[in-house]
Amino acid sequence: MLEKKKTEVYALGQHISMSADKARRVIDQIRGRSYEETLMILELMPYRACYPIFKLVYSAAANASYNLGSNEGNLVISKAEVNEGTTVRKLKPRARGRSYPIKRPTCHITIVVKDISLPEYIKKNYLRGLGLKKPKWKNKYPDMTYHDMYSSEGIWDKK
Repeated sequence: MLEKKKTEVYALGQHISMSADKARRVIDQIRGRSYEETLMILELMPYRACYPIFKLVYSAAANASYNLGSNEGNLVISKAEVNEGTTVRKLKPRARGRSYPIKRPTCHITIVVKDISLPEYIKKNYLRGLGLKKPKWKNKYPDMTYHDMYSSEGIWDKK
């Protein structure tokens, strides 16, 4: 029987005081990338959301190295999501005794990192889940070449 090894570790940041849409703009750039590439991207992007996301990615990698004994070079951001949190409402006094509401949105950010230095049978299933296998039409149409972003063979060309 195959031994199941836990390969994913996560870090969760709750009640971060920023809009979920502003955090999603950054999260969409790092999803699916390697750990080291993610850190470089987050350091160079000019958005305010980068710092708390940087801390979460760093924390998730620390969790992976402590809990799984993983090397940081083998980590990939497998899942990253942003959910809306509670909205803090305050009242600001205005002219003639009126008040004006101030809404401070918060968000919850989850970063899941995956160790890709796995046994071969798990790695093959992981790559299949990412869509990196040969397309089914390749067997039907052998004269058509295709281009896979992750391999150097073939180009898009219909003969």
